[in-house]
Amino acid sequence: MSEEKAPEQQTSPQEITSPVDAHLHEIDHSNAADAELDKHQDKHQIPFLDYSNMALENLVGELQRLVKNESVSLIKRHVDAIKNSFDQQYQALFDSKKEEYLAQGGVEMDFKFSSVDKRQFNEVYKEYREKRADYYQRQEIQLKNNLAHRWELIERLKGLISMEEDINTTYNNFKVILAEWKNAGPIPRDKYNDVWRTYHHHMEIFYDFLNLNRELRDLDFKHNLEEKLKLVVRAEELAELTDIHQAFQELQVLHKIWKEDLGPVDKEHRNEIWDRFSKATKTIHDNRQAYFASLDKDLEVNLHAKEAILEKIKQLTLHVPTSHKEIQNQIKAMESLRQSFMEIGKVPSKQSDKVWKSFKELSRTFNKNKNNFFKNIKKDQNDHLTQKRALLEIAQGLVEAEINEANTAELKRIQAAWKEVGHVPRKFSDALWKDFKSACNAYFERLQAQKKTQQPTSTDRQTRRGQAQSAPAQQSERSIIRKKIEEEQDKIRQLENNLAFFSHVPDDNPVVKDVQKKIDLLHKQLDALKEQLKQINIQEHQQKRAAQETDESTEAQEDTAE
Repeated sequence: MSEEKAPEQQTSPQEITSPVDAHLHEIDHSNAADAELDKHQDKHQIPFLDYSNMALENLVGELQRLVKNESVSLIKRHVDAIKNSFDQQYQALFDSKKEEYLAQGGVEMDFKFSSVDKRQFNEVYKEYREKRADYYQRQEIQLKNNLAHRWELIERLKGLISMEEDINTTYNNFKVILAEWKNAGPIPRDKYNDVWRTYHHHMEIFYDFLNLNRELRDLDFKHNLEEKLKLVVRAEELAELTDIHQAFQELQVLHKIWKEDLGPVDKEHRNEIWDRFSKATKTIHDNRQAYFASLDKDLEVNLHAKEAILEKIKQLTLHVPTSHKEIQNQIKAMESLRQSFMEIGKVPSKQSDKVWKSFKELSRTFNKNKNNFFKNIKKDQNDHLTQKRALLEIAQGLVEAEINEANTAELKRIQAAWKEVGHVPRKFSDALWKDFKSACNAYFERLQAQKKTQQPTSTDRQTRRGQAQSAPAQQSERSIIRKKIEEEQDKIRQLENNLAFFSHVPDDNPVVKDVQKKIDLLHKQLDALKEQLKQINIQEHQQKRAAQETDESTEAQEDTAE
């Protein structure tokens, strides 16, 4: 019989689920969904992992494992969660790469980005869709055939009552129908409850018909009662379990056995036994609802935690850094907040997309600000390059110039100006500094040579005494320290230039940490050298002051003597 000609449904009271009986409706709904699955199919529980915190490559690996090893009918929820997490993470990665490209002066229409993870994911997901489509195409045909067969069996069951044959033959034919029904296979979920209720209705009519042979009927009633009592006892045991998932899954099986494998019991026990079964079912249902309610509270806690992190990220985006150290601190803070955000569990489904969208937009804003900072640094460094090239040109012009106070003062001014100009692009830094230093050294070497050829004034007592007091060793030490200071400054300048180009690398990167450690050590050494130079200058000043006081005393004595 086709499904269009399904007989009018009449059901016994104990088999009906009232709209108010939520616990029974939940079981019926679950079993109706399972009606499309072959009862012999492996329905083992597939662990649902925290896909939101998996890296792209791990998501690809997990999808490959599921598609290869599990039935496509059982993994849809897992695949959907994997795809959602992959799409969100890949879009964030794509946007980040695009922003970096544009920040470096690229044209948007020329931007291209390829990912091995994306290519592999698309291949596996395509395989999943093809296998799923093939599975459901074949299943649809089989479900329709099984449904038609079950309506045919119901018609045969109805016909048993009108057959003119002995009761034993009729009963044996009844048993054949039961066996065929048990092995008739899965049917569409939307027809499940209608078919089973119709089937049970006509089974009860047949048992009433067997009243002509009470021995056979009572034998079946006894068997069904014994088996249903076993189901009731097990359901009552399940109501005491703390494992909510196990209890509900096993309860589903009990209800399927009750409905699909067992016939009715005598009217004397029918309501009593059903009430016990229904009561145990309600207890499990209530426990399950309480469990989900507690999960909802946890999801709300997670939501508030993620919202707090989003606010902190927002504050980062509102503060514009003004130094390399400050931007590095921001990058470090952002990475820490991002990691904390990803480690927090799920939020209510109705808020999930909104929260992720906010996180993605704030991350994009932060990356844009970061890229703009380094873009501006690059512009500033090019400006500094122009300024230092101009200073170099002046310094080189003084190499062969006349040695006099004006040119000496000009070169010292240029040296001071050079120190005030900021960093230049790394590829020009070393050569530019080498040429400038060479020009300065050439001029001052000529200046020193000229001083050696000049004779000191014999009448300048204070100058002569000052020179005597300065001591060659002291002058030599000062020269050595100044040279060391210049060398340390050169090293620091070079390392800081190098570090500026590691802006997209996390601060905890071993290379970055090593460079920063070297810079800190050089600064300490530089401070120590400056302190040494300061002490030499103080000592020299004290010596000159003492010499001056001696000269003044000597002059006073000579005046007195005259």
